[in-house]
Amino acid sequence: MNIELVKSKLHNVSVTEANLNYVGSITIDEDLMDAANIIENEKVQVVNNNNGERIETYVIKGERGSGVICLNGAAARKVAVGDVVIIITYCSMELEEAKAFKPTFIFPDTATNMLV
Repeated sequence: MNIELVKSKLHNVSVTEANLNYVGSITIDEDLMDAANIIENEKVQVVNNNNGERIETYVIKGERGSGVICLNGAAARKVAVGDVVIIITYCSMELEEAKAFKPTFIFPDTATNMLV
């Protein structure tokens, strides 16, 4: 039996951009992606602490060291620049493997989105 569990989380990052005129996705600073073990095109859940919205989308790489967190396309309507969000990835694995699995939780500086 496989179960789903949290793989990684970027906790409390600030939205730097919302680009309605883009095909879709979330752009994340590549440094944050690496730290949280998130890969390009991976499915993520974005939870907006400011308004309670929860969306699913996929990741595209943002400029390394930029701190960018940009919701693109229709998702841009669910955030405002400055909103604080949590970005969560999930994985599926066998129950026994899951019992020993340790997710990666990253807590960047919320004001700058830089790793601390």
